Amino acid sequence: MQTVTLNNGIKMPIIGFGVYQIPNAEECENAVYEALMTGYRLIDTAAGYLNEEAVGRAIKRSGVPRKELFITTKLWVQDADFESAKLAFSKSLNKLQLDYLDLYLIHQPFGNYYGAWRAMEDMYREGKVKAIGVSNFLPDRLMDLIVHNEILPAVNQVETHPFYHQIDSAAFMKEQGIQHQSWAPFAEGLNNMFGNDALVSIAEKHNKSVAQVVLRWLVQRGVVVIPKSVRKERIVENFNIFDFELSEGDIEQISTLDTGESLFLSYRDPEVAKMMGNWRVEL
Repeated sequence: MQTVTLNNGIKMPIIGFGVYQIPNAEECENAVYEALMTGYRLIDTAAGYLNEEAVGRAIKRSGVPRKELFITTKLWVQDADFESAKLAFSKSLNKLQLDYLDLYLIHQPFGNYYGAWRAMEDMYREGKVKAIGVSNFLPDRLMDLIVHNEILPAVNQVETHPFYHQIDSAAFMKEQGIQHQSWAPFAEGLNNMFGNDALVSIAEKHNKSVAQVVLRWLVQRGVVVIPKSVRKERIVENFNIFDFELSEGDIEQISTLDTGESLFLSYRDPEVAKMMGNWRVEL
């Protein structure tokens, strides 16, 4: 398994399995189990996905030794506070049936994420989690968090796909020593991604699928990916991206697809901050 080394020396698989939008417990459990049987060792979930229990059952069912796994979950906005974050972390651990986490992320840059971060620093020092990080933090908020706290975030998980390359954010994260991780690597199929002429042409040249080309492109950039599927054949296909390499010409073609904008929402939009701040989940 190819890995990246985080800023605290912890090794993280460069490809993992995501479970966003798999709320059905049985379907989620089976998908994670198939991913683990395929060879995935990084599993990415979140309290807000409402499927941590299913992930935990799949991990236990798989029989894969805990030390081989890299398990990530995330803190939702309503628990972004010092005491609330500690309680939420314990709940997530119980649901996952784990004694520790490999990575714990602040899911959104809203609420009292400073209080949450200090709670996470405590949990990190206590050995309850091997690395802590954030998700959806733009460079300005990321720098603000860095300046006013002791522990540097190990990871920032942000929307990254062929239509939104995050060039400036990626450069900033690299400069700060923070690992770039992609969510929505397939842009959730928007912009007819799987039928895009440039991507289809590259895929045909390598005798691969468009999904494999996209994942390979991200991995070659050093970006950690967490593709999701509930179909066994796709789970296997997405994992098999290490037997080919994209050329400079391929990468140049993909570079022309970048719109420089999110396909989902803007974290600079006050209405997004309002929506996220009021979003309560029955955890």
